[in-house]
Amino acid sequence: MELPLWIDFFDELQNVRGRSQNTVMAYRRDLELYIEYSKTNKSVSGFYEFMKKHKLSTRSQARVISSLRTYFKFCESRGQKCPELRELKPPKVKVGLPKVLTPQEFQQLFDAAEVNDPVKTARNQLTLLFLYGLGCRVSELIALNVTDFNATDRWIKVLGKGSKERLVPLTEKLAEELTKYLKDSRGTLLKENSPSILINDRGHRPSRVDVWRWLAAWSLRAGFAEPVNPHRFRHGCATALLEGGADLRSIQMLLGHASIQTTQIYTNVTTNTMTRTIEEHHPLSQLQPVEK
Repeated sequence: MELPLWIDFFDELQNVRGRSQNTVMAYRRDLELYIEYSKTNKSVSGFYEFMKKHKLSTRSQARVISSLRTYFKFCESRGQKCPELRELKPPKVKVGLPKVLTPQEFQQLFDAAEVNDPVKTARNQLTLLFLYGLGCRVSELIALNVTDFNATDRWIKVLGKGSKERLVPLTEKLAEELTKYLKDSRGTLLKENSPSILINDRGHRPSRVDVWRWLAAWSLRAGFAEPVNPHRFRHGCATALLEGGADLRSIQMLLGHASIQTTQIYTNVTTNTMTRTIEEHHPLSQLQPVEK
């Protein structure tokens, strides 16, 4: 089976909607899964069982259905008849609260990132400061260039999803560490003419795999049971800001969320924290039942 308007759809995703290469490839995988199913099946309803047999979680199934609905909506906008659009309904996904990185855990990782080479230590610890201080995604982190940093006004330009740029203010600590790294360490690591702020051990711009590998090594050295997921820094940054009194709109702009609803999930995190705190420390929680 071949899907109509295949080339047109992916051309729009990349060149009109500005989706990243990773996002475009995710759409392609999802549509190819549906093509595989459609080779031997005509009923749309059986696709859900097909996804289960491929061991896709409910969340992954919802993503696949979303990709397909986006594609079929595009086809309908070009005059195609797509009855699948009415039949494909996303499964209900239970929204779990994000697991945050606590300040104590960050400090453990920060200490564990120190190695014998002071130049690599500076790079390692700056990586952690970026992840926790900016709340940025890994893709945004590795895309940071020297020219994105404004030392005078203390901000950095971050290129987010859909090639949307945002200016993120830096704390005094992060600005100082970044300035010092650029002056004393980056040039030693660099082995090619690259604009990248972060430089890997081979002297080039780091990849997503590099960052995951670094975090795995530092997590092990810090004594964690499993590697720290990069997204935990993002959640930790947002939660810390919210608990410190920052408003949701500011956090939305910092993280580059397209919708404020995405940012609002962090209010649930802080509410749970507050509930536990009251339960543990409020004097009414310590009262013993009166014996009759």
